[in-house]
Amino acid sequence: MRRGKLVIRRIDNSTSRQVTFSKRRNGLLKKAKELSILCDAEVGVIIFSSTNKLYDYASTSMRSVVGRYNKAKEEEHQQNNPASEVKFWQMEAAVLRQQLQYLQECHRKLMGEELSSLNAKDLQNLENQLEMSLKGVRQKKEQIFTDQIEGLNQKVNLIHQEKLELNKKLDLIRKENEELTRVHRERDVNEASRSFLVPYTISTGYDLNAPIQLQLSWPQPQNNEVAEKTMKPGYLLNKLTCYAPFKSIIAITSYINPMTPQNCNRLQLD
Repeated sequence: MRRGKLVIRRIDNSTSRQVTFSKRRNGLLKKAKELSILCDAEVGVIIFSSTNKLYDYASTSMRSVVGRYNKAKEEEHQQNNPASEVKFWQMEAAVLRQQLQYLQECHRKLMGEELSSLNAKDLQNLENQLEMSLKGVRQKKEQIFTDQIEGLNQKVNLIHQEKLELNKKLDLIRKENEELTRVHRERDVNEASRSFLVPYTISTGYDLNAPIQLQLSWPQPQNNEVAEKTMKPGYLLNKLTCYAPFKSIIAITSYINPMTPQNCNRLQLD
């Protein structure tokens, strides 16, 4: 069955009015609590019944809610009134001047000035404060030094690694140079050996690499004088045909007849 629309007006029946108040009061307080939890809002509800009985709810405390409310209303009033706004900023400036003066006094005391007005307890507190400040400064300094040392150690390790890499490269280059030196030395030795083994050339134009052919040309027996000359050992060299190097000719000459100036003049190449 559809409920009829309730007309919002004062309930004449006191009993019904009291029952309705109790129900709606509990519902209102429940909704205020849910609103503060769901929306993270600072909520305060104050209810006075017709019999002057107080019912309230505050998400934090009623004093905090009321104080915040009064401050907000005062700021709103100051914004609407220029004279009040000027007075407000004057008060703020006075508070800031007091804070500045207090900080300046504390600074002078920390510097060891104007200590005549302090008693033993105040001086002990000041000493403790200075020791704590000094301890904090030392810890900060040690931390900075530690960080710098770690950074330098990392740089040293990096430089050491680079040094090892460079040493490896130098060793490789040294080995390559030694290998190249050895190869060039062997090549020079081989070239020297080949140049030493090349046959000596004689301006006669004959090929000295040709095989050696030794022939004795016996003269025809024309007369006894010629035959006697041919039978002499030195005379055989006049008819010796040789295609050998000069050293071979010298060896053959030495074997046939001891080398004498006369025999050297008789050495001929055909």
